[in-house]
Amino acid sequence: MAFSTDTSNQLFQLAVRFVNQTNRHLFLTGKAGTGKTTFLKYIRDNTFKKLAIVAPTGVAAINAGGVTLHSFFQLPHGSFIPATPSGWNGNSFFNTPHTLLQNLRLNNDKKLLLQELELLIIDEVSMLRADILDEIDCILRHARRKQEPFGGIQVLYIGDLFQLPPVAKNDEWDVLRHHYRSPFFFDAQALQQQPPLYLELKKIYRQHEQEFINVLNNIRNNKTTNEDLDLLHKHYLPGYESAPNESYITLTTHNARADTINQQQLNRLPGELYEFKAEVSGDFNERAFPADQLLQLKPGAQIMFIKNDKGESRRFFNGKIATISRIAGEEVYVRFEGDEHDMLLEKETWRNIRYQYNNEEDKIEEEEVGSFKQFPVRLAWAITIHKSQGLTFEKAIIDAGASFAPGQVYVALSRLTSLSGLVLYSRIHPSSINTDERVLAFTRLEREEDQLAQELQHEQRLFLTRSLVRTFDWLKLAEAMQMHFEGYEARQIPDKNTCVLWAKELLEAVLKQQEMADKFTRQLEQLLPNAPQDGYRFLHERVKAGSTYFSAAMEAMETAIKEHIAVIKVKPKVKKYVSTLQQLLLLPQRKKQQLQQAVQITEGLVNGVDTPDLLARVEENKRSESIRVVEEAAAKTTKPQRGDSNRISLQLFKEGKNIEEIASVRGLAPSTIEGHLIPFIKTGDIDIKDIVAEDKLAVILQAVEELNLETLTLTPIKEKLGDAFSYTEIKAALSYLDWLQVSKAAD
Repeated sequence: MAFSTDTSNQLFQLAVRFVNQTNRHLFLTGKAGTGKTTFLKYIRDNTFKKLAIVAPTGVAAINAGGVTLHSFFQLPHGSFIPATPSGWNGNSFFNTPHTLLQNLRLNNDKKLLLQELELLIIDEVSMLRADILDEIDCILRHARRKQEPFGGIQVLYIGDLFQLPPVAKNDEWDVLRHHYRSPFFFDAQALQQQPPLYLELKKIYRQHEQEFINVLNNIRNNKTTNEDLDLLHKHYLPGYESAPNESYITLTTHNARADTINQQQLNRLPGELYEFKAEVSGDFNERAFPADQLLQLKPGAQIMFIKNDKGESRRFFNGKIATISRIAGEEVYVRFEGDEHDMLLEKETWRNIRYQYNNEEDKIEEEEVGSFKQFPVRLAWAITIHKSQGLTFEKAIIDAGASFAPGQVYVALSRLTSLSGLVLYSRIHPSSINTDERVLAFTRLEREEDQLAQELQHEQRLFLTRSLVRTFDWLKLAEAMQMHFEGYEARQIPDKNTCVLWAKELLEAVLKQQEMADKFTRQLEQLLPNAPQDGYRFLHERVKAGSTYFSAAMEAMETAIKEHIAVIKVKPKVKKYVSTLQQLLLLPQRKKQQLQQAVQITEGLVNGVDTPDLLARVEENKRSESIRVVEEAAAKTTKPQRGDSNRISLQLFKEGKNIEEIASVRGLAPSTIEGHLIPFIKTGDIDIKDIVAEDKLAVILQAVEELNLETLTLTPIKEKLGDAFSYTEIKAALSYLDWLQVSKAAD
């Protein structure tokens, strides 16, 4: 089911609307424990946009549920210079736009993926260097053939710049400093034209002591006072040795030191040493392993969880400390401090994925290429400050000596939930607290909440009007038809000459449509600025007329393809060719839907429908249109199968699998599986309580009753209920109402 969130967090909700209802680039940040990871997961599960999640490192990518920047964009090794300097003789350690594109090898699937991408999410962006971001910008402009930042893709940056900075070696920076003010991502040249909107989550879920929160804020902002240091140094206990039952973890600056502490403590424990080897399958880079490949444990060992509990009870979280209570063969039991009962530890599976574009469903999907299965724990007497980013501890000993790097003081202290759990092995010197002034300057771009709300309204209207213009963009259609035509050179099919002439005629028709569409687009762009003056009436008339004209063209294209399929499919050795034609058929079908939606948008503008309401309709249409097209295409071009797709999903659901698991097994999107299952509520095959919680169902049914709608449609119900309820839950409730009516009629 969709990932739920805190509906009282207004900044969180504003950020969601910026992502889903605008095309504005957004930098989402926040202090430690404000919910940045929660936001990423929410967007992943609650956006209609075609997205990909990337991160600078393998571990960060696996934890974010995405892929590395380097693998997704096929980035070469070395740094990037955004413009070739005069007299430049080349350097194997530096790439330029010319050498980058000269050596770039994107196959058709990768090109299509980049062209279809609508939203790029970059997690842990604090580690991303400016030059690498410019390199990504260069690739996207090239692949999408659009000379605007990132080829027109919306970019969501997530991270905390007050944590550890990007790494630029001295010899690299000696060259890069001539092109960049700093190594930080926000100084990339691609962002100077369209800087991201700065939005900081404020609600802190980790710390609740205002005194501690104030100290952390002062450290972030280079405003640490003597009083702050005095407060911290009350917890200065050099050489402190915690008792085994106190559950302290030591944060140190070096891997070797952390490994030594963990190994020494493990060796001191009596009893047998058990080893658990991870199950690695497929493609999974060792540098991206999220847990120990060989995990060594003993009863009494202090461990921490490295993943959140996925169950309803949320028994543990990333960073939760526990003790190994007993080990029986392959069964490992842990106990949390203060608990009387053991918990059986279960293995977790991390997926290594790659993204691919599914033309039939018009979606970017995740394909699992490898997996890593291991107990989601690691020894936790010690950990490096760097690896502690994103974790939460109730008790920690900070052992940094005099070797605090910029950002380490803040990272280390902000892991703690309260000051009462802090022990300092060494004093913190004021010189160790030094937030980069360039970061502080960037944070001053932050706007007040009311300013963000005003900006949202402006960007929503811009997004809506741009969607009208994009409706009449014929580039994708023309390129697909051109590629289809050029593909005949390699095809071996009967009556090839006839097929080539047919395709040539169709291509010429599409190119003429593209010429007309370009002219119509220019008209729209001229009309849009003054459209409000007559209440959008003239704009609506033009869009309606344009939609009628181009819909007829799409009907003709659709008919031509269907007739060609009917003629060719009876001939031998044409199965692959017919499949290609069926894929081509989806293009005019989707374009017709877009044209219908454009008319609905302008009609809504004429009738005074608020922009957010119109955008909600756009979202609703987007979520369902791809499924409709697939169903129509399948009904007309494939033979009936024994047991339809919906029934297969139902069977898996009854076997105890949840929606995400069914989607993974079947290689489909979770939203598709939801579409399979919801109709079975009406038939009584599925209990509504298996889809919607009982308390939520009551609220939805009450809202439906209060609205007293003649026709039960999703949008007004969703508007009344707000973001706490998903479209899936509402659809399920409406199906339940149908079941109630059927049941009453039967009685």
